Amino acid sequence: MEEVVVSKPWMISLREEQKNCVNYPFGCSLDIAREKNLVCVTSGNSYLGSHIVRALLARGYLVRVTIQNQAEDYEDIKKLMRDEEINRLESVVVVKMGSLERLCDAFRGCHAIFHTSSFIDPHGISGYSEQMAFLETEGAKNVIEACGRAAYAKRCIFTSSLLASIWAGDTENKIIDEFTWSNEEFCRENKLWLALGKTTAEMACWRKSKEMKVNMVAICPGLLLMDSYAHKNNSIPYLKDGKEMLKNGHLAIEDVKKAAEAHVYVYEAMDNGACGRYLCFGKVVTKRSEAIDIENRLKVHGLLSGVSHEALDEEADEEINSMLSNAKLTSLIRASQRLLCN
Repeated sequence: MEEVVVSKPWMISLREEQKNCVNYPFGCSLDIAREKNLVCVTSGNSYLGSHIVRALLARGYLVRVTIQNQAEDYEDIKKLMRDEEINRLESVVVVKMGSLERLCDAFRGCHAIFHTSSFIDPHGISGYSEQMAFLETEGAKNVIEACGRAAYAKRCIFTSSLLASIWAGDTENKIIDEFTWSNEEFCRENKLWLALGKTTAEMACWRKSKEMKVNMVAICPGLLLMDSYAHKNNSIPYLKDGKEMLKNGHLAIEDVKKAAEAHVYVYEAMDNGACGRYLCFGKVVTKRSEAIDIENRLKVHGLLSGVSHEALDEEADEEINSMLSNAKLTSLIRASQRLLCN
């Protein structure tokens, strides 16, 4: 198992019982992992993955992170997280999603696996293609298999996407909720590769989780944004056919921090019966003026609204009907918050 070479301050900050595990952290006593609720987050260098790590650290979890490329991915982590947060990580492990045995090593002793993505392209070099959709699915299946083989508690919090529900082909006047699935052939015909990858990966993981007896839940977030900042390179593949998405009332957004917190809420609620899929979004975009605001943040004018910003008037900005429902997740979070207050 290859582990990231990190700076001396981070190695010094490791807990005393972990010092003998710096070069090969999986030799640590499983009792330590069990006592401290060790969890693993895959692709911790991704936009969402880093925020899930931060949310877990804030709740006192012991966190292990996997990345796929040592030098560049670790640099991404340093850009996305503060030094004091990186110093609190149990370990950062380099492991390819195609290597089942190394994934087993990485997951050994973990109470849960947060699988955020099998393929990320944070620098926007290659985009998301049909081949990436295939890699997404194959990597996700390996994650579930490794979780079933090696994790101390066979639990997986799987990050899917709202895209895996909204492209069903015929959803007019139909509620889109956790029971709705995108149609694979429709996605292929329209070259909706990210939607295809998320749909096939999630479906494959549900089948694999039953086979491996893994307790799995899926979070399906909308377009992830954060206050005044949006990650353009990750957003463009999501917004393929964005005009159609807006017209159908299926364009929904979520703050990345809230999406990360939702992952933790659902994980903690698994003890009380949380299961299945959860659509995750904070707002449905129902006006072209709102879509234009997103375009401005992403610097992709016309991608969603399809109109000249100067030509937008009240009639063009009429309310768009939406049938999206995130009631299941909303109810879970409210119940969890009430428990915390008590």
